[in-house]
Amino acid sequence: MPTPYGFRGGMAFSADELRVLRRALATALQPLPAPGHAPAGSVPVSRDPRRTEEVQECLRLTEALDEAVHEGARLRAFLYADLARHREALPGSAYGYLGRLQEALAAGYVPGPDDLAALRVLRSVAAGPVERSRRTALLHRCEQAAEHSVRARLRALPGGRSADEPERPAAPQPERKPAQPRPADPQPDRRDRPVPTPGEVFPPRRKPAPPPAARTA
Repeated sequence: MPTPYGFRGGMAFSADELRVLRRALATALQPLPAPGHAPAGSVPVSRDPRRTEEVQECLRLTEALDEAVHEGARLRAFLYADLARHREALPGSAYGYLGRLQEALAAGYVPGPDDLAALRVLRSVAAGPVERSRRTALLHRCEQAAEHSVRARLRALPGGRSADEPERPAAPQPERKPAQPRPADPQPDRRDRPVPTPGEVFPPRRKPAPPPAARTA
């Protein structure tokens, strides 16, 4: 049965399994005969015991590969969980945490904010020049991996652009014309008003009242 080789999805095969793989590849690369032009005296594939055995071996190898893939995923999950346990036990577990982090990065692990904060704290702790240089290099590596992951997610979003794609110039805005002054309200129409009479235009004059002395005499 194939076994996982490391945490990056590699597989280790036995000699018999490699033999089955080579035979399957050779069969896949052979050109298929044209319909109705089978060689004379050839045995149909469905009746050939050797071909039947080859098909059974390929099926068994496929099932073993599926199991090995699941086993590799289980090992990576265990590694990530062990990394989290060492991170929670810092700073006493610094040596184990740094080793697990390097293995996880080799397996495709994307460091998160907790890992970056832990590495910054460990770099500030007093250590020898070699260990301090190791922690600094690991911090830079994790920062680059986290930044690359963020950019990849942004490009995957709708409307995102590739890092190599130049920025598009903004579309020119249409020139706004100054607001035109509103016209004055038109004069009200006077045709509907009645025509005034002469008495309204020229009211009668009133006679002056006589002085009080005249009225007494």
